[in-house]
Parts: sequence; structure tokens; C-alpha cells
Amino acid sequence: MSPEQRHRAGAALPESKDSPAPAAPSTVAPRDSEEFRRAAHEAVDWIADYLRDTRDYPVLPRIQPGDLIDRLPKSGPEQGESMDTILRDFRELIVSATTHWNHPRFLAYFANSASGPGILGELLCSALNSNHMIWKTGPAAAELEQVALGWLRQWLGLGGEFFGNIHDTASTATMHAIMAARETAAPEIRLTGVYPPLILYTSEHANLSVDRGALVTGLGLNRIRHIPIDDEFRMQPAALAAAIEGDLAAGWRPFCVVPTLGTTSSASLDPLPEIAAIARRYGLWLHVDAAYAGPAAVLEEYRHILNGAELADSLVVNPHKWLFTPMDLSILYTRRPEVFRRALSLEETPAYIQTAGSDRAVNFADYALSLGRRFRALKLWFVLRYYGREGIARILREHIRIAHNLACRIQADPDFELAAPVMFSLVCFRFCGSDEQNRALLERINATGRAFLSGTVLKGRFVLRVAIGNIGTTEADVQEVWDMLGKLAKDLAI
Repeated sequence: MSPEQRHRAGAALPESKDSPAPAAPSTVAPRDSEEFRRAAHEAVDWIADYLRDTRDYPVLPRIQPGDLIDRLPKSGPEQGESMDTILRDFRELIVSATTHWNHPRFLAYFANSASGPGILGELLCSALNSNHMIWKTGPAAAELEQVALGWLRQWLGLGGEFFGNIHDTASTATMHAIMAARETAAPEIRLTGVYPPLILYTSEHANLSVDRGALVTGLGLNRIRHIPIDDEFRMQPAALAAAIEGDLAAGWRPFCVVPTLGTTSSASLDPLPEIAAIARRYGLWLHVDAAYAGPAAVLEEYRHILNGAELADSLVVNPHKWLFTPMDLSILYTRRPEVFRRALSLEETPAYIQTAGSDRAVNFADYALSLGRRFRALKLWFVLRYYGREGIARILREHIRIAHNLACRIQADPDFELAAPVMFSLVCFRFCGSDEQNRALLERINATGRAFLSGTVLKGRFVLRVAIGNIGTTEADVQEVWDMLGKLAKDLAI
């Protein structure tokens, strides 16, 4: 019986006037605690099997847009359905329509993974259902966020003056950073809503979240300057300084610069020390986008990538990218938390978020737009405790080693070429042919279901990207992908 047939078969009948009033719903869902216990055990067993057997699934689902919609009922059930039915449809319908980001051969975009400890933390977060908009509504959540972010801050080598705040994604974190930069440069905007001629600077290869953050905070597209890059796709400090001087001469007000550590296309590193010096010289807010590459600073040999970050006003890093934490969890660190509070302050604080008490009571709603705040720190705390700094470092080093080994294979193959320096665990390369052939190669390997790669354009040419970041990815996985690419490329060359 299809889900829609089951739905129709379970439609409610008109109630008799003599029917007893329905019992009040249980506070435990499903309908009783034993059903919940049984269903929860079944779900956890499925998760354990899924994490063990993820390679058995095609990375990309073999469906067309709208297929899942057509397989599901057109309207919701009148009467509740059993957890057995719901879990069966999850396994048969939802999983088969899923792109498996947790697959070890998901190598597209910036690959990520939800580790076992992180999944357990997420499960318990949902059970507690805490909202720590202010300290008293979630003391454990508010204080664990400070502790877990303090641990990671230390591991990254950032100073104790950096205050951490969890957001959902780097886009939201960057929006808040630009808002704080605007507050610093032109605090009158909070009252008047009238913008002076502010200008923001970022790289040609910056993530689109920077432009979007600027738009959301009221900055027009013509107020964003995209600074040229060098041959290794890094922002050019001299071009940045020249752009600032030109804007000042034209009567504009430079106010913010956003360099990137680990650009989306090639994982390049903008020269942070030089950019930080320019930001200080001209009084610009310095926001560092270290969403992808930031975790690499946990490694002593990569600690240098954050040189200059001590001068940053704010910095974003995403544990849900390369620290094995389930989506979504992005951290905004700042040396100037008081600016964020001021930017969001109102003439009169509503009584429902007023709080009195110790100076140690941190109310995170004071520093971010959202009042609803999930207990995201719990899953990060699970991950940091389970693996420890050494365990995380070991996995990151292995990902970087696998990436560099793949780069060596590419350089040794006359049919392929590297398209960018391999800085971390991202490898950009191309088949020595036309853009059309490279696009076809990408489509063909993704169509196998054995792997998922993505592409980008570097120096005007289409290139392929292998992004290693899943905790389960092994050298054998990457070797299998490389072998498939070689065979598919031979067919293209014929």
C-alpha cells in the first residue's frame, strides 16, 4: 500500500455525539513511552548501520525533481500514524531521495561529516529542547557554549580576548560581522536608517556570503569592491590599498575588509598579515572568513595561517565543515563583543528578555539577531571531548596527506593537470582537454553514484574539485575515484 493509500485508509470517521472525549495527548511522543523507546532504539540501530554501511548507498540519488513530491500524499493525515509506518517510509522514500553528505566519497563543495559523537549530541540537544536566549532560560547551554568555544579558541591559538558566539552558518555570522562594522563606522544608522557612502572590500574569490551579508545589512552592490587576485588566487594587498585610496579621494568611506582563509573555489589563503596592517592603517573593521581552513590551525604546522588574526575584529570558523560536527554550527569569534551588543540594542529592552544577576551570566541574545538559540554547543562538546585535540589533528593530517598524494598522481599523469596549489584537503585539477570535456567528465563520474565531485572556474577554465573532509574518507576511496576518472577520461579522448 502506498503512503497515499495508507493515508486515505486512515482517514477519520465522523465522531458520534456519544463518543467519549479523546484522551489528552501524552507528553512523550510517540503515544507512550514504551513505543518511543522501541522506535528510538530502532532509529539508533538504523543510524549505526548507516554509518557503517554508507558506502553501499549511491552518493547522489537517482531521481528527478518532483519525484519525492509525487510519491508522498498530497495532504497530511487526519489521524496520527504509527512510528513503524513513518520509519518505514523514511527508509524507503526519504533515504532513497537523499544526497549523502555523510558518504566517504562525497567529495564535492567542502565535504563534511556528522560523526557518531556529534550525532549523539544532536539527539540529546533535541531531547532537552533548550532555548538559551538569556542565561536563565538555558544555563547549561549558555555556559557550555562558552566552555566549548573557549577550548576550540585555545586549540586554534587565538587569544583569550576573543568572545565566541554560535550561529547556524558562516553566512549568518558574516552578516553580523558586517553589521558590527557598520555600527562602528556609522552608529547613526541605527537611528536614522540613512547610509553614508560606506564601502566594503573583499576578494574576487570571496564566498558569496560576504556579498549577501552586505546586502542584508543595507549595503548596495555598488558599495562592494572585489579586489583582484594573484596567480595563486589570493587577494592582492597593493590592489586593496590602491582601491581604498581611490575611494577616499572620491569621497567614499571605507569601513570593512573581509579576507578569506580557504576560498571556496581553490582554498587559497589571502595574505592576512598584510591585509590586517592595511585595515589598521585605514581604520577598517577586519572580518576573517576562516570557515573552511580555520580548523587546520589546530595543527602546529598550520598555526601560521592565523598570523594576523590577533588584529581581527571578528573571525568565523565552521565546525560543521572540517570538525566532524553535524550541520549546522558556525562560530563567530570577536574581540569587540560590546559592538555587537550596541548594534542590536533597543531604546527599551522588553521585560521578557530582561535579566538580573551575576556578571557571569551571559545572555547570547544580546549579541545576535536570533532569540531562539538551540543547544548547538552540546554536539560540539561531544566531538571535542571524544576525539580530543590530538585525535582531531590526526584526522586532519590524514586528509591533507591524502590530498597531496592525489596531487602527486595528477602531476604524474600526462592526461591531467593541477589547476591550483594544494593548500589543505582540496585538490583542483582538470583533464587536459576542453571545458566541455571536463564538464562531461564531471557529469559522468557523478552519474555512476560511486562519488560526487563539483566543479568551478579558475583562470577562465572549468576545473574539477575533490574536497576531502569526511571523517570516513580513506586513501582507498580517493584512489577508486582517481581510477574511475582515468577510465572515463580515456573514453572522452577517443
